[in-house]
Amino acid sequence: MATTPPADEIPSLDALRKLVEKFQVPGIEFEGLADWQHRDLEALAETNRQAYEDIKALVERRNEILQQTLAQWQDALKSPLSKEEFAEQSEAAKRGMQQAIDHFRELSEIEEKLRTDAWKVMQEQRCRRSAWRSR
Repeated sequence: MATTPPADEIPSLDALRKLVEKFQVPGIEFEGLADWQHRDLEALAETNRQAYEDIKALVERRNEILQQTLAQWQDALKSPLSKEEFAEQSEAAKRGMQQAIDHFRELSEIEEKLRTDAWKVMQEQRCRRSAWRSR
């Protein structure tokens, strides 16, 4: 597992500026390079923010589904069943199964949105980066 180097080992922007100035590479301007990196970090932060919000919504919805399901089970187990009640419970179980399928579909859609939104932010940054390089 990779570890993050200590802060004193990570080059600062000043160190990067000195390095660029030392080698005086034609066509490389420090401000542009720093701006490019700053935009990459902003895109990454936005992707993480969106992913966090989507995962939070997913967890909240899963908790709601779990609470609903447990409440239904508790209601079903409150009393012994006659033949008629057993038939009703069978129908209720079928409806519950369909509801579970619907819930899982909903959760899948939330997860798909999460991935799509994160990918979209990264693609937009990639396009901006390509545009910056071609300047």
